[in-house]
This record gives sequence, C-alpha cells and structure tokens, in this order.
Amino acid sequence: MEREFSAGGVLVKRLRGRAVVAAIRPGGKPEGVWALPKGNLDPGERPEQTAVREVLEETGVHGRLVEKLGDVKYTYTRRGGERVFKIVSFYLLRAGRGRIGRIEEAMRIEVEEARWLPLEEAPRLLAYGGERQVAAKARDRFAE
Repeated sequence: MEREFSAGGVLVKRLRGRAVVAAIRPGGKPEGVWALPKGNLDPGERPEQTAVREVLEETGVHGRLVEKLGDVKYTYTRRGGERVFKIVSFYLLRAGRGRIGRIEEAMRIEVEEARWLPLEEAPRLLAYGGERQVAAKARDRFAE
C-alpha cells in the first residue's frame, strides 16, 4: 500500500475576545463542510514548514509555530482503486499578519472559502473526525 504524508495547521487567534480557528471549505464541497488547512509536503520540506505554508496559501493568514498537536492516520482509495495509507501531522499555529479569505489564486481550485470559526465549537463544526480531535487539543492548549 502506498503511503502519503501531509501536514496542516490549527491556526488560532483572539477575535473580539473570543478564540477562533481558521477553517476552509474544500473546493467541490457543499456549504457547511469545514476542514483544517493542510497539504502534501514539498521535497525537502519539514512537516512544520508545510503546515505554515499551507495555512498561508489556503487562508491568507501567516501562522507562527507553537507546537505539534498530533498525527491523524487513515486509509483512502484513489480513483482507479489504489489504496493509500495517509498520515497528516497537525501543528498549533498562532495567527499573525494577513486577512482570512485572501486565498492564493492557485489555491482557488482546492479551497472554496476560508473563515474564522469559534474554537470552542470547532470540534463539532469540522467535518472530519481526526481534525475534530486535533481542534479539541488546540482548544484545550489555547485555554491554558
């Protein structure tokens, strides 16, 4: 079975006194399907670098690395029937410069929209189980 490695970011900040997290609606997904920004590692890139790059490309906001939150592991089937074992490493990032939704033009195929979601609600609002778990970890870390 082929293996794939990706990294993503749980980008957090305070907005009007409330903790929020950057979420994306992947291209082709219906309204209300929220995910965390993530993508494949480029050659020679470390996972934490990928997480910072992908967050910027997919949300328009720079993130500063805080810590690794954990790995999400799953298997999926590509078109054509090939099974792939995937590991996505997620990192907690603090939001810096940028404006949510300023998605790079090249990413418009992958990302329909980006917005801030309340961090407290992210474990319920995100579409994928593993991402809900890392959002819950981020919520707990951010509260400390």
